[in-house]
Amino acid sequence: MRLRAAAVCLAASLAFVPDGFTQNTTFRADVHLVNVGFSVRDSAGRLVPNLKQEDFEVSEDGAPQKIAFFAQSADVPLDLGLVVDFSGSQAEFIKAHHKDLDTFLKKALSSRDRAFLVCFGNHVRLAQDFTSESRDVVDALRHFEKEGGSDLHEFAPHERRILGTAFYDAIFYSIDKRLAASDRVRKALIVFSDGEDNSSGHHMLEAIEAAQANDVLLFPIRYTEKLKSGPIARNRYGTQVMARLAKETGGADFDARAKDLAVSFAEIGEELHSAYRLAYHSSNPQSDDSFRKVSIRVKEPGYTVRAKTGYYAR
Repeated sequence: MRLRAAAVCLAASLAFVPDGFTQNTTFRADVHLVNVGFSVRDSAGRLVPNLKQEDFEVSEDGAPQKIAFFAQSADVPLDLGLVVDFSGSQAEFIKAHHKDLDTFLKKALSSRDRAFLVCFGNHVRLAQDFTSESRDVVDALRHFEKEGGSDLHEFAPHERRILGTAFYDAIFYSIDKRLAASDRVRKALIVFSDGEDNSSGHHMLEAIEAAQANDVLLFPIRYTEKLKSGPIARNRYGTQVMARLAKETGGADFDARAKDLAVSFAEIGEELHSAYRLAYHSSNPQSDDSFRKVSIRVKEPGYTVRAKTGYYAR
């Protein structure tokens, strides 16, 4: 399935409905409704909660837009995907961090939130479908480590793959097969990898576009194997890829060698719960495949907004 139209976003925006509505309420999709998740930091780099709708201005390709819906992310149900690289040297990295992952998920997931687990190397497999139980995710991770995943559902179409890392396909299909169909307003992927790919049918820009179209924040956690001879050129490529995935989607990237993973998890959790969501009806109704640049700013000076750079009007 190709990418969904970028503006078909979150027809059942539960965070934006009046009191008294339930999760069973039916909402009509609006193909020109653009949804954006974003975070705000002050001049010292601290996350800023509790801002109001009237504190923000939104523009698309320089044209001012009227905010139709606004909410803080803490008030919005979350769908979170964990995408774990099991190719080559990456397979050993996550094994040492089961406890950190379990602790993070217990804090990040409330009873109304859901998480799923995708593991990949040469193949992309769904190790655990949506669940609100952190233990289910960690148990599924252990099962994959032990059994190798050959008994699990393959996410990506069956294709002949010669080499061993389908990094972009893992991101693309995690969005396309799970998050694109989700009616949740808040969506994110945490990706554990070195950012290197040699086996995917999709490329980096398609992975980015899938995230932008479906308003999915990407949080890459990069683990690069340290060789005795020092870094190689491919390591620099992976570093740049992970940074760009985060920047283009409004997330953040982390270096697992530079920072303890528990600290990175804590920062991601804080970001997920301190961010904002807004939606606007685009003043440009054309579906012309053009890239629409989205800009969100705080009216008062001294604040920095991190959000996706835009979307394609498919």
